[in-house]
Amino acid sequence: MRTVVTGGCGFIGSHVVDALIEAGHEVVAVDSAVRKLNPAAEYRSADILDLEELTGALDGGEVVFHLAAAADVEQVAGDPVRALRLNVEGTGNALEAARRVGMNRFVLASTVWVYGAAHDGDGDRDGRRDPTELAEDTPIDLRRSGHLYVATKLAAEMTVHSYRELYGQHSTILRYGIPYGPRMRDALVVAKFVQAALAGEPITIAGEGRQTRNYVYVEDLAAAHVLALSPAAEDETFALEGTTPVSVREIADTVDGLLGPITVRQVPARAADYTGTRISNAKAKRLLGWSPTTGFTEGVRRYLDWYRAQAG
Repeated sequence: MRTVVTGGCGFIGSHVVDALIEAGHEVVAVDSAVRKLNPAAEYRSADILDLEELTGALDGGEVVFHLAAAADVEQVAGDPVRALRLNVEGTGNALEAARRVGMNRFVLASTVWVYGAAHDGDGDRDGRRDPTELAEDTPIDLRRSGHLYVATKLAAEMTVHSYRELYGQHSTILRYGIPYGPRMRDALVVAKFVQAALAGEPITIAGEGRQTRNYVYVEDLAAAHVLALSPAAEDETFALEGTTPVSVREIADTVDGLLGPITVRQVPARAADYTGTRISNAKAKRLLGWSPTTGFTEGVRRYLDWYRAQAG
């Protein structure tokens, strides 16, 4: 199948390109800043805010994976207008470009952060998941969207559904868990801890470090995109959540085990810090046969090996 990946030179997008090629698909990687990371892919430069340019970049494809977006929450807060344009207008442009060239499927990269606006009182309606976990059918209260990044992702999801209703555009929404691994931004916590340890600097933890995330290794996340091409994924939403909660303290302990001894410096906890939400990935396992397979320590080790190779 001929696939197109917007944001195909970014952290997650480049791994999606790799996974699709490994599965035997043709891939066009579209990005505003082209880096030819995989020689088997075709690379095209396009700005997602330029509809005509983006339409030309998508021409000839059968499915588009739309990953190009403002993903750094600090940058979103610092320049909200640009974030809205990239994540909402950019998604609209990608949908329209896909419609114009006659693509069969539109796959949107969303996030599990949208569950911050979820109602969690409905429990288990089908007996297939833990009733204390949130799932794809958990109602969302738009008044609780909170951070602008979350609002842009909810708006993007709504736009995808509207294109289905108005134009019959088939789609799949992938709500990413917290990714980590090779090529991730230096600002992400796993990268910061590893790089601090390598530099002999202390690792800083807010409070006792009990805040948890269900991290998902980036290659596991990329593998789900290949599975999302199946008919079972058409017009569905999937939470691609990690399986095991990992606390900030456990990240530090993992880095200590790989690079220790390290020094940990504790600072006061931040008010109302995120402590983690239980989100089910059972639907992805049931319909796509997907679940994460890379343990956290192994994933951090692979990032460490990659980082050392890049630095050396």
